[in-house]
Amino acid sequence: MKKVYLAGPFFDDEQIERIERVEKALDNNATVSEYFSPRKHQHDDLKFGSPEWQDVVYKGDVQHVEDADVIVAIADFIDDSVDSGTAFEIGYAAAKNKKIVLLHEKDSIVNLMLAQSLTTYIDDFSELKNLNLDNLPNKKYTGEIV
Repeated sequence: MKKVYLAGPFFDDEQIERIERVEKALDNNATVSEYFSPRKHQHDDLKFGSPEWQDVVYKGDVQHVEDADVIVAIADFIDDSVDSGTAFEIGYAAAKNKKIVLLHEKDSIVNLMLAQSLTTYIDDFSELKNLNLDNLPNKKYTGEIV
């Protein structure tokens, strides 16, 4: 069973709905021992945006990426740009040689750096429920890149 870090934006209603669907799929995946979703760990005891809040969130998220076996990242593009925080988490995970599952539901072009860093590409969140994280398939993105 694997520890998972869930990377993805949660700034508007559509993004929150998407990340909640992914959280439920991970809840029901038999190969997930636990997962960390930054959305659920916003440190409400600290003032949002304060230097202390920034430090705690940054260090906590980085530590959870390091502790994870697998990163599940939601590629939620606005125009041709993925969320910058998610891009950072994917890049950091790739530098740490983590397995990366990229969920890309929207009809958009995937950046070359994301496409090359992933282990498994999926385009439907429902695949997550049954995806064997203990033995991830090597399934690359084959569409157009930017």
